[in-house]
Amino acid sequence: MEQWDLIIIGAGSAGLSAGLYGARNGLKTLILEKQIPGGATIESPLIENYPGFISVSGQDLIDKMVAHATKFEVKINQLEPVTELDLKGEKKTVKTTKTTYEASALIITTGCRHRELGVPGEKEYSGKGVSYCALCDGAFFKGKKVIIVGGGNNAATSALILAHLTPKVKIIHRKEDLRAEEILMEDLQKSKVEFIWNTEVKEIKGDKTVKSITVVNNKTGERTEIEVDGVFIQVGEIPNSDFAKNAGVNVDDYGYIIVDSQQRTNIPGVYAAGDVTTNPVKQIGTAVGQGIVAATDAFGYIRRPYYYK
Repeated sequence: MEQWDLIIIGAGSAGLSAGLYGARNGLKTLILEKQIPGGATIESPLIENYPGFISVSGQDLIDKMVAHATKFEVKINQLEPVTELDLKGEKKTVKTTKTTYEASALIITTGCRHRELGVPGEKEYSGKGVSYCALCDGAFFKGKKVIIVGGGNNAATSALILAHLTPKVKIIHRKEDLRAEEILMEDLQKSKVEFIWNTEVKEIKGDKTVKSITVVNNKTGERTEIEVDGVFIQVGEIPNSDFAKNAGVNVDDYGYIIVDSQQRTNIPGVYAAGDVTTNPVKQIGTAVGQGIVAATDAFGYIRRPYYYK
């Protein structure tokens, strides 16, 4: 069984920042990632609110974070999902699809996954016209009719990405205005994106691929069929915390891991940072800060310097 000082689960912005600070503090540090490094950050084609960068793509920012972490000998094992945790003892046991590790401290930075609408046709046409990532799949819909379902920053960003590929973009939202940042709203107003307010998707239809959606106006009750080639669903996220909850880590009613100001969970030596936590601001900058706090406190927990409490 491999022994580590610090194991971090998740190689997004929070996890890579925690890895950097753990290693710089002299901790033997391992990051486990079920996919490739990046998390939600690499879905952003353009980031303009991360301090120090006037404009940077999500992929470029992650590439820089990975290079920085590996320079200080952080080991990053990608394509290695964690399957089970045992957090009862002083040493924390982490089981993956490949092997089992032990660590003195653990930081969970697993982020969130896209929430589904839960309507007929959604699962059937996933990858066949239904998508949860405009950056990933937008190129397949060049010149076609697409609809974004949602009303937050992700929906607005997805619409702007798609508007560069096709002039036939609509946003459907169950309320009568978006809750996106003002700068995104200004960009949307300059674009040709259309809005369908107070409307909910009830079904996604097609044959081999998506052909139409059935929607209902939640004020008038009017039911309408809209022809469409692609449906991009942006209705929020679900925290990737089930494996932690099963190991005894406390979560709130929505599944977010409960942490204190030091990113500590209810289990000594176990921390969480980034979008998977109860922190209400889900941004790259806050994820980086939380990762730093978690790694710094984990160093104190492991090495027990005079100032640690």
